[in-house]
Amino acid sequence: MPFKALWITETAEGKFERNIVERMIDDLPPGEVVIRVHYSALNYKDALSATGNKGITRKFPHTPGIDAAGTVEISRSELFTVGEEVIVTGYDLGMNTCGGFGEYIRVPAAWVVRKPDGYTLKECMILGTAGFTAASALFKMELLGQHPQQGPIVVTGSTGGVGSMAVAILGKAGYEVIAITGKANAEAYLTSLGATHIQSREWVYDTTGKALLRSQWAGAIDTVGGNTLATLLKACQIEGNVVSTGLVGSSQLATTVYPFILNGVNLLGVGSAETPMIRRMAIWDKLSTAWNIKDKLNGIAKEVSLEELSDIYIDSILEGKVMGRIVVNLSDK
Repeated sequence: MPFKALWITETAEGKFERNIVERMIDDLPPGEVVIRVHYSALNYKDALSATGNKGITRKFPHTPGIDAAGTVEISRSELFTVGEEVIVTGYDLGMNTCGGFGEYIRVPAAWVVRKPDGYTLKECMILGTAGFTAASALFKMELLGQHPQQGPIVVTGSTGGVGSMAVAILGKAGYEVIAITGKANAEAYLTSLGATHIQSREWVYDTTGKALLRSQWAGAIDTVGGNTLATLLKACQIEGNVVSTGLVGSSQLATTVYPFILNGVNLLGVGSAETPMIRRMAIWDKLSTAWNIKDKLNGIAKEVSLEELSDIYIDSILEGKVMGRIVVNLSDK
């Protein structure tokens, strides 16, 4: 059966081209479950794959898309039946396994999750890897005792996918949220998500060179890395938790051990792609109940076609021009 997909090819000169092509289900990699994709979503990692980053995708041609939501078309697993609504986020989808920027995917049954209660397929993709990553960050923080009474949580890159979701989820969970942004027009957007305070990027960019700073926050969810992450550690209060989820500023981290050995600060990592299924289900359950942000989702998302994704939004997210989430409609509607 033919279907439409975004197809990234590498030229003889080492350049990468994007085209919408017709592919066949038989061409997809092996797996027990074939899913008719209705919605996907654009993540920073997808844009890196679509522009030829070999750290994300080793071999081309390739279809990116680390998120997919749709219905089971074929199942060779006892776990899923034809017609069930399901999602796939993470694992190898969209990295070296053809991903959600195509109308069909074929994946191992172990990657597939039934659609969480209370959300539509589209809403699941507004959440997607970004929402799951943000929720995973708070999940880890709370495992180490984080609670709203300790004080504010800083969210960097707060208008991006993970940042927007983190602001909304933290607000829903009762936390005071300090949203960091470089966008002058973002105040109304961030306030609507649940931000209590809004600060510029410079506010979390230390130039003193000091090993420690005055404690100003109880924890942080960081998408930036580099000096920003180092500053978050230096000014975190005793026994606070700082979670690293991204590297839009830098993959480097220059710090001392003083935040850890004097203040007991915890530096946590979230690699959501390989989250074990038992924890994955627990986090989606939180997103369906205590951390349900369904009322915020439409304000976070812009729906686009596969063609618009290729022509406009892959480049826009790399240029820092995207606010919130880009959801890709691959359904017949």
